[in-house]
Amino acid sequence: MRWAVVAPILRVNNFEFQFSEFHFFLLVKATVFLAAAGYVINDYFDTKTDLLNRPKNVIVGRSISRRAAMISHSVFNILAILIGFYIAYSIHLIELGFVFILVAGILWYYSTSYKRQFLIGNLIVALLTGMVPFMVALFEIPPLNVAYRDILLQSHSNFNVIFLWVAAFAYFAFITTLIREIIKDIEDLEGDNAYGRNTLPIAWGIKNTKIVLVILILFTAISLYYIYFTRLHDALSFWYLTVALIMPFLFLIYRIVIAEKTADYHFASKLTKFIMLFGILYLLVANYQWYQLAQ
Repeated sequence: MRWAVVAPILRVNNFEFQFSEFHFFLLVKATVFLAAAGYVINDYFDTKTDLLNRPKNVIVGRSISRRAAMISHSVFNILAILIGFYIAYSIHLIELGFVFILVAGILWYYSTSYKRQFLIGNLIVALLTGMVPFMVALFEIPPLNVAYRDILLQSHSNFNVIFLWVAAFAYFAFITTLIREIIKDIEDLEGDNAYGRNTLPIAWGIKNTKIVLVILILFTAISLYYIYFTRLHDALSFWYLTVALIMPFLFLIYRIVIAEKTADYHFASKLTKFIMLFGILYLLVANYQWYQLAQ
């Protein structure tokens, strides 16, 4: 987001970064530490269900002790929060530091409670994934507004274009993560059912869950074309979206509809990750487009 979207937009308008490379490095580290803490605590509380759903992937209690896992979780969270507050203080927006406390708390309650509740766990994971691109906007835009305040006032302009680009990627991250989480719930049906979780396929059945997935995928595909026809218009974006995203989405629908075994849903989950990757790689197309404007 920083190098493929924010940097070329600033270059086109003859602006420069105000959020330093060092602070951006720390922002990435803090985000990674939060994610690591979330994965550790999730594995800690999911040991029993994972022994049923994916026994070969269980780490806590095997490769590392449960006590070591809890210590790792605490260390990762403390590092993330301390770094987060330092970065927030450095740009004179100390309140942004509380974002890291909020996310750490949500990830804890997700693992202990929310993921067992109908759809809430899926939505939380999707929202937190969508927040990752937004971290760039949260920490990049305020220093820019301060540095270029007079220019922005004189020209009646703002940095909304950065926010809109970030929002588009955040939306894609949110909805594709939601799709994958629901697919994983079908894949993990046996273990979740054994331990009393109220996931979508348990509450509504596999057939109705497939209908929900198809609707979400079609909505995502339509929204991508909507963004293209209302905002982009260039041929490169059209063919990239069609070949790298829309066609795989249609194939994903087919694989979900015909899926019967756990292996079928595992394949659909991996295919969704492939689509997510190519959604991220559209950043290269965006960077090229902005580079052309800057010439």
